[in-house]
Amino acid sequence: MATTTKKAKVEQEMMEAFGLVPKWVSLMPESAMEGFWAQMRDFQLAETTIPNKYKELIGLAVSGATRCRYCQLFHVEAARLFGATDDEIAEAAMMGAHTMSASTFLNAEGLPYEEFKKETLQIVSNIKAKMAQQGQPQKKGDKAPARV
Repeated sequence: MATTTKKAKVEQEMMEAFGLVPKWVSLMPESAMEGFWAQMRDFQLAETTIPNKYKELIGLAVSGATRCRYCQLFHVEAARLFGATDDEIAEAAMMGAHTMSASTFLNAEGLPYEEFKKETLQIVSNIKAKMAQQGQPQKKGDKAPARV
């Protein structure tokens, strides 16, 4: 009985937020609805450390990698809602494709992880040194140089 009350509460909150309860949400097991909605409401759609536009662009890249047309549609429209341009959407899609391409290659080759880690950290160290020589900021969150 408590689960039905939780389901009704979730449906009421979704109705207030979205103007409807999506059918796919209503198909979820009642025991999963509250947790799913809480994460969507309090993380995905809420103002958090990562701006909503960027969270949705990340979601778009992941949806391309997982080949989920449902998530792709949702995240593209949500990204637009939060101000993403067509160019930003295309870049996020390309970043997802690029990451999947490299991931597929690395995993198929079976490159030892420790070797990859060592090289990656060496690359980062080299770029930081170049940035310091060029007088570029190295603070967390600053843009990487356009060319390396």
